[in-house]
Amino acid sequence: MSTITVHKVAGRIGAEIRGVQLGRHLPAESLDVIHQALLAHKVVFFRGQTLDDAEQQAFAQLLGKPVSHPTVPTVQGTDYVMALDSAHGGRANAWHTDITFTAAYPKASILRAVKVPESGGDTTWANTHTAYEDLPPQLRALADSLWAVHSNEFDYTAANINPKDVDAAALKRYKDVFASTVYETEHPVVHVHPETGERHLLLGQFVKRFKDLKLTEFAPLYAILQSYVTRLENTVRWHWQAGDVAIWDNRATQHYAINDYADAHRVMHRVTVAGTVPVSLDGGVSQTTVKGAPAAPQPDAPKATAPAQAETATA
Repeated sequence: MSTITVHKVAGRIGAEIRGVQLGRHLPAESLDVIHQALLAHKVVFFRGQTLDDAEQQAFAQLLGKPVSHPTVPTVQGTDYVMALDSAHGGRANAWHTDITFTAAYPKASILRAVKVPESGGDTTWANTHTAYEDLPPQLRALADSLWAVHSNEFDYTAANINPKDVDAAALKRYKDVFASTVYETEHPVVHVHPETGERHLLLGQFVKRFKDLKLTEFAPLYAILQSYVTRLENTVRWHWQAGDVAIWDNRATQHYAINDYADAHRVMHRVTVAGTVPVSLDGGVSQTTVKGAPAAPQPDAPKATAPAQAETATA
């Protein structure tokens, strides 16, 4: 039997785990190694995997409760697998944390490379804890008090993007599918990780505004805070091979799928694992509305409990 080993990929984030085949029959000892590496390194990578959709779903159940995307249909014949297909608008080339427009957004994502370009199509992840730690004390104090409104209804005007520059078919699919139901959630900009006690910046593409601030104040402040997340020192870049699997702690990262492969075909299959409602430094919790009305309670998505070491988070 192979021995599992963990190898850092970048200085602040990312590790490759070798000597293991993922699947429904993964031994408990191996699962514990993966879990601990995930908490320590935020994203972990596996080469040479042989998962299909069924095994990917079954493996996800070892990490928690798999959940489907709130608006995007799953792959036919599966309960939880979401296809990111470049031929059908699946190019998520913006920094984001998955599904933060809901209160209990996923705690983890499991991404499998089905078809990859010969060149390009890498994905980059960023460590949102080291980003927070890098903030100057005065800026950190401001971030600690901020709340942000996240939504899956993308505002091209606020983002200074001309809708005419966006592919018409992709824009229509976005409006008809991804934003078919509009969610808005108020999250603390700084939240406490429920397992590690680390403090993290909760930002990304789905942020529309900061609560109680004008939009003219939001844009420059957001740009400053987000720039700390995406500093190269806080990132790791993975060059995909078919069969590769990446698992990331969605509570501790942002990621960006690099759209540099022109007309080449790229297909990734993703399963997400249910998370808990974030907790702010003063104990506040996130709140969601759906089309202007309070969202129904989510029985499988409880409020997180911040660990006692929250005030003395470690890297």
